[in-house]
Amino acid sequence: MASKNHRPLSSLSAGDISAVIQMAWEDRTSFETIQERVGLTESDVIRLMRSELSRGAFRLWRARMKGRVTKHRALRSPEMKFDDRLVADHRRAHV
Repeated sequence: MASKNHRPLSSLSAGDISAVIQMAWEDRTSFETIQERVGLTESDVIRLMRSELSRGAFRLWRARMKGRVTKHRALRSPEMKFDDRLVADHRRAHV
């Protein structure tokens, strides 16, 4: 089911793909921020990572992301003081 911010993977530029991969690897950038910036849901990001990374790199990334509370805003502790939207801002200069 497509949300209003949903964007098909085929519409992404090489720069967008690179930015999504960078943000997906960052611990502090949530999937919600990726969706706000690029329009990809968590499942879209997983599909993109599966298609763009080598099999071994994809497995490492998935193992790293499982259970990582920083990748979902709703799971974060209130003591986490950073704003992942600001963390992701510096990445946009590379695109």
